Amino acid sequence: MRFSLRVNNDVTVEQFVDVARSAEAHGFDQLWVSNDLFLRSAPVLLTAAAQVTEQLQLGAGILNPYSMHPAEIAMMAATLQEASDGRFLLGIAAGAADFLAWAGLERPQPLTRTREALIAIRAFLAGERPAAVEGAGAGWTREAYLRFEAAPSPIYVGSMGPKMQATAGELADGVLPLLFPPEHFPVAVSHVREGADRTGRTLEDLDVAACMWVSIGSDADEARRLLARKIAYFGPSFSPYLLERVGLTPTDFDGIRAAMARGDPEAALGQVTDPMLRLGIAGDATDVRARCEWLVGAGARHLSFGPPLGPDLLTAIRELGEDVIPHFR
Repeated sequence: MRFSLRVNNDVTVEQFVDVARSAEAHGFDQLWVSNDLFLRSAPVLLTAAAQVTEQLQLGAGILNPYSMHPAEIAMMAATLQEASDGRFLLGIAAGAADFLAWAGLERPQPLTRTREALIAIRAFLAGERPAAVEGAGAGWTREAYLRFEAAPSPIYVGSMGPKMQATAGELADGVLPLLFPPEHFPVAVSHVREGADRTGRTLEDLDVAACMWVSIGSDADEARRLLARKIAYFGPSFSPYLLERVGLTPTDFDGIRAAMARGDPEAALGQVTDPMLRLGIAGDATDVRARCEWLVGAGARHLSFGPPLGPDLLTAIRELGEDVIPHFR
């Protein structure tokens, strides 16, 4: 079994360093941080974390080829491998169209651009020139190559839809499928397997993480309230494909959508139902273990716990490390 922690890049450098120390001390194998626009820089946070940890793998999850050029992603990955003594993990995906639009960035051909970026970055890190590699996209010249010897980084693809998950299975070293709900895992794995079959690979060749939202705390009601806030904000934008996994439809979020539009988040929070909460996991350690047992029974070998995590972040890490991870390890 493998265990990872995912946090947002809204924490300070000092807070992230504390998170990294705690994650390593409590048995996590990997720590991932997002690189959402207009928050703190994930590469800087990871560089700071690399200085205070020894074994914890450190992942940027995710970077996209629209706000950061694949050449710069490769430079960053190679440098972070040096800074971390080979513990860096690179997560890439197309990114969120809404967030990119804030910066005036369009997101054409997300599947193709992500695929080309992965192939080009892997070529860079292998000491090759993307211009000479099939599938790396157009525009590269023979002068596009790293001027220093780089150590390859495992490349993970962040995904929600079937086509991106299949692409990950075909090309990536690992997959970060966001699961809403966690019970969506077997479906996501089937898409990954479809892609792996194209190139003669098996699931054993990939690290497929079961990525879920978790809010854990000794006060189960408080933990559920925190997850409800997350669902009230993001739930209305979920696809029908994902919502149907817990018996929901987009129209179930009409009241929440209206409350958020009129600037009344408390009213929106009050309309989050129990089925909506099952898009993630909320409660105490017993609740989290119960849902994770189902995942392990369905074949998950990497449990990845993501935000909100709990009313207090460091307490949540400790509770996961002391009351959940040992149960499965």
